[in-house]
Amino acid sequence: MAIASPTADSASTRSWWSAGLPRNVFAIGVVSLLTDISGEMIVPVLPVFLTATLGAPPAAVGLIEGVAESTAAVLRIFSGWFSDRIGRRKQLVVAGYCFSNLVKPLLALSTAWPQVLAIRFSDRFGKGIRGAPRDALIADSVEAAERGKAFGFHQSMDTAGAAIGPLVAAAILAVTMNNARAVFWFTSVPCIATIIGAIWLVKDRPMVPKHGQLPRLGFSGLGRSFALFTGISVLFAVGNSSDAFLILRAQNVGMAVAAIPLAYFGFNALYALLSTPAGMLSDRVGRRPLMILSYVIFAAVYVGFAVAGNALTVGALFLLYSVYYAASEGVAKALVTDLVPAESRATALGTYAAATAIALLPASVIAGGLWQAVGPWAPFAFGSALAGLAAVLLGVVPMRPVVAH
Repeated sequence: MAIASPTADSASTRSWWSAGLPRNVFAIGVVSLLTDISGEMIVPVLPVFLTATLGAPPAAVGLIEGVAESTAAVLRIFSGWFSDRIGRRKQLVVAGYCFSNLVKPLLALSTAWPQVLAIRFSDRFGKGIRGAPRDALIADSVEAAERGKAFGFHQSMDTAGAAIGPLVAAAILAVTMNNARAVFWFTSVPCIATIIGAIWLVKDRPMVPKHGQLPRLGFSGLGRSFALFTGISVLFAVGNSSDAFLILRAQNVGMAVAAIPLAYFGFNALYALLSTPAGMLSDRVGRRPLMILSYVIFAAVYVGFAVAGNALTVGALFLLYSVYYAASEGVAKALVTDLVPAESRATALGTYAAATAIALLPASVIAGGLWQAVGPWAPFAFGSALAGLAAVLLGVVPMRPVVAH
């Protein structure tokens, strides 16, 4: 067990430029923005680079991404637990950002796909190390009444980076005659800025361990309410297949290939704009109502994708889909921190993230099987049904937040 230092930064540490949030939360948001710019610059370029430039088979592309994301998911559990155990966040946060951002530019030197596998593994290794301690540090830096706003702001910055990155990559490709290696080299600019920001701007909020009562791995020390919320979230995640199926469905109903990146950019832009207001709303009306609303919106969107018959409808659904994300991603993290003691925040956040991420593998396998065996509408009908069930369970299953701390 641990006793936290005072959670909220004083008013003197807040300025207009920090959006009325503690400077620590603002700094973490900026670091995440820069990291996502560099990361999302790579995403649209890497599959083509692997297959066209390095001659990798499609199976290798799937292997690389599967190994990378699984690594990040599993490590979140252990990094969160270790952060709570030592009573420190920043060391793991900085190590994770350094690990990821030092290896990304090395993609430019790759000559074979196993090298890319090693680099992507290292990148996601860094993500797995930093994720839970970073989210716990956000919660440590604010009072309970501002957690939704803090996590919403972080999600806004994170998503803004996801929207900007592909645009920067497209500009570099246009200038360099589609030179993917130039994109990889250019990631060094936001990568270096990320490392500097993590080291110099992010401040730790140490926890003082209390002898003999240290956090444990697993659900046993995190409480019944946390276990119930995680179980409902995993159920929902089994129906939440990869967004790649949304893109395939867009093509299936006739959306032009050139229009799909524009629809995805619109999705990310609106997601970024709405995340902070959604988090602030959860501070006022509660986390669970927002989470229930997000599941209902998801169910409606998936019904729409199941019955969509034209590209215009799909474009509108992408925008509505961004509302689901804005009302769920940051709010879910805030709810997790509401349900567990301060000394177990990182452990809980890592466990929750890992459980829901692992569920995405069977979700995508089920979706692919339904698409092939039944039809393109089937995975969306399945996902909508599970989202509806999760919304009902979240509304009726009793959960008790820990007294504000």
